[in-house]
Amino acid sequence: MPPRREKALPDIAIIGAGTLATALAVDLHRAGYNIAEIASRDNPQSRRRVDVLAKRVGARGVTLSQAELAARITWICVPDDAISGVAQQVAAMGNWHRKIVLHSSGALVSGILAAMKARGAAIASVHPLMTFVSASDSNLNGVPFAMEGDAKALSVLGAVVRSLGGKPLRIGAESKAAYHAFGFFSSPALVALIAAAQHVGKLAGFIEPRARELMEPIIRQTIDNCFRTDPGRAFSGPLRRGDVATIRKHLDVLKQNPELLDVYRSLGRIALKYLPNANSEELRKLFSD
Repeated sequence: MPPRREKALPDIAIIGAGTLATALAVDLHRAGYNIAEIASRDNPQSRRRVDVLAKRVGARGVTLSQAELAARITWICVPDDAISGVAQQVAAMGNWHRKIVLHSSGALVSGILAAMKARGAAIASVHPLMTFVSASDSNLNGVPFAMEGDAKALSVLGAVVRSLGGKPLRIGAESKAAYHAFGFFSSPALVALIAAAQHVGKLAGFIEPRARELMEPIIRQTIDNCFRTDPGRAFSGPLRRGDVATIRKHLDVLKQNPELLDVYRSLGRIALKYLPNANSEELRKLFSD
């Protein structure tokens, strides 16, 4: 019996060269995929980024108007507001039958690629539940990828996600907005909360770098506690103990910054509703006054 032949990995074209496109291109290349081309807008900054990324992964760097888009898979990695326009632009640029086109917006559904589907493509949205910033290295191992779209596309893209070490997560189109809000609370809102803590640190006389240095051990331990157990058992401090006098002191000092006071009140009300606490009636009244 002849040896079983490995199925060839599909070629991939990427539109965009930002932080997400960079992470995906590097990890796809590392996993053995041929990145046929990377396309960008026709401006000097975008061209520089795409040239650097294309060289890194052995791809052809082009402007969108120059792109051939002959690859089996075209992965659109541009800001949400630009996806529809890009789809309409490239739909007229070739034959899309037997090809897959996807975008990586967490909030938008695959239907925004309707122009591509009308030209014969199978379409999908595939969003990694991860934060991508220029200061960090990409690591998609264990990352959930929310997937929605045509069944034909999802069967192929699920294999792509698994080859990156990711975990395919099927999601309905009607759930995408809530899913993306879930992602917001899981990362950007945490960053905003840390920024707020820095500013509270200023009220205590700490400059921002010193405030971050002081808060790092307790933040890391708190996050570790949440995921080793659960938020209820990780919750500590004056709200859990019901220290009304201490909470009143916090509210008084935060009057110096009404925005921080609003954040404190909102988080306090959430804690009273979802986390263990004492003297809840008195504290609820205090947060409402």
